[in-house]
Parts: sequence; C-alpha cells; structure tokens
Amino acid sequence: MRIETSVTRLLGIDLPILQAGMSWASSNAALPLAVSRAGGLGAIAAGPMYLAALEEAIDTVRAGTDRPFAVNMPLYRKGADEMLDLLEAKRIPVIVASQGGPGKYLDRFKAIGTVCLHVVASETHALKAAGQGVDGLVVVGGEAGGHPPADLVSTLVLVRAIARATEGRTPLVASGGFADGQGLAAALALGAGAANFGTRFIATPEAGVADAYKQRVLQAGTADTRTVGRGFGMIRTLSNDFADQMVALERDGASEATRRAHFSAATLKMAALDGDVTRGKVEAGQSAGLVDRIMPAADIVAEIARDYINCLRAMPQQQPVDLSAQARQR
Repeated sequence: MRIETSVTRLLGIDLPILQAGMSWASSNAALPLAVSRAGGLGAIAAGPMYLAALEEAIDTVRAGTDRPFAVNMPLYRKGADEMLDLLEAKRIPVIVASQGGPGKYLDRFKAIGTVCLHVVASETHALKAAGQGVDGLVVVGGEAGGHPPADLVSTLVLVRAIARATEGRTPLVASGGFADGQGLAAALALGAGAANFGTRFIATPEAGVADAYKQRVLQAGTADTRTVGRGFGMIRTLSNDFADQMVALERDGASEATRRAHFSAATLKMAALDGDVTRGKVEAGQSAGLVDRIMPAADIVAEIARDYINCLRAMPQQQPVDLSAQARQR
C-alpha cells in the first residue's frame, strides 16, 4: 500500500507514518527497523545512547533494510557535537533534530544529502526554522508525551496554525495525540503530510522498555497523564506516585528548589529500564488511552494504513451542494 503526500515524497517512504524518537523505547535498532521495513519511517532515539551503541544501531538498521530511517537528535544533550560528527560520518538518511536551533547542524547535513526535519512547538519557532531552510517540520502539540509545548496548545490547533503560517511551503509532520488511522486522517486534513506516532509504538515487542512500562500504557485512560516540571523541563507522564507528588508540590506552592529536587530524583530510565513505574517518569501521551494491545510494530503500521483507508471510505462522498445558488434560482 502507498499513500502519497508531501512528506512521503520528501522522505522516500510509502506511508505517512513516522515513529517518534523515544528515549529507551527506540534507542535501539529493532523498533526503527521494523517500522521502516513496513513502509513508514523508523527513528533511532539518540538521546540516552553512547556513541558506540548509536553506531551499532545505525549499522544494524542499515544492514536490515534499504528503506530510509531517521535518527532523533536532541541538540542540548551532553556530547551532542561528537554525536553529530558520528551521524555525519554515517551519512544517515534523515535527522530529526530537537531542543536547539537548526544552525547547529543544518548546513553540514544538507551538504551530504540528509533530509533535515526540525521539531517545533510554536508558530514562531516554525517560521524561524523554515526560514533557515529545514526540509520539514515536526509540529508537537500539547497532547504529546515526553516534552510537550509549555503552553499546551493542542495539536489540532497548532498544526493548523503552522500550516497556515507556512502556506504549504514546508512539509509538516503532526505529532501528539495520534494512535490510529483515524488520527492519521485528521493530521492530513489539518494540512500535515504525515503523523508522528510515539506512545502507540511503546506497546510493541520491539520497544526497548520494561514490560511494566508497556502494561501501564495499556492500562491508561485518556485522562491519566499529568504535565509536571513546568519551568525546568516540563514532561507529560502517566499518573503515579512521582507525578502525584509533583502535582501536590506545584499546587501547594513549594519552592522551586524543592520541586526541582523531587523532579530530578525520578528519571525516565527508572521506569523504562528498571520497570519502576511507581517512582519513575512514565512518559506517555494522552493517546495512551487509545492503546489497548501489544502488537508487532510492522502490524501497527499496516493497521494504521488500513484504518486510514477505511476512514476515508466512511466519510460522506456526495458532492457539496451550493444552497445559496439554489435559493437564487428560486
């Protein structure tokens, strides 16, 4: 199956289905490889990886498929310059850069033919990145897991606003709140050329997180996430002891030092690798409430594409009627 859009043409993929770069969950070869093989775009999450592990993952994905794949690169992380050097040397097909400006990487990667997608969470940042010449934008709305925009503007509004602001000149990937083919249809209707799926791909055998983490995602409802840590790296996480205590500290006006100490004491690694889903940061988007099965990543890609087609078929097919013209004729 092929669904052609501005983003699939840009990336050379069959389906407008992108797997979000998720620390630990896709800090491996298995998940990105499965998604890219299935016709979408898999992304290795470089954030928590050492150089040797990242190089191995890139080599493994490249050996397993001739389809494009991406590396998600947080530009703020310690050792980012060395990591960018590695990605340039490996001539990766696609870079998805976040948490920093395009000037840090853009010229060097465009020079070697790498497609450069930049993550943005506001109209201002979108226009700035587009003006600097990025190939496409990943627009993250408030529903997203991990690091949503501080103002929590919904994906529905933000993607449409950026599509209007950029006037269709820059391909867009909508991110935040998508879990199925109906969500993909909504993303394309807003003016995006693809949707980014994160939380949905946590519930896969290929995701590199503890089973306890996956089960928490399956158990979650749409209202079971919290945004905490505003002012020093706000995240969206599933409710647990850590999140509840953070909410209480923020509600009660605790000092920044107290809040920061509690926020820093819990880590994503505690939940993702150690399986401590009570005290760790169980980062997930609101779309967790739409995820109810663990499935192989390739099957998820296929299901999203099928549901998208079925969604289009279920839409009203009749031609619009100009009622004002009819009234004039009377």
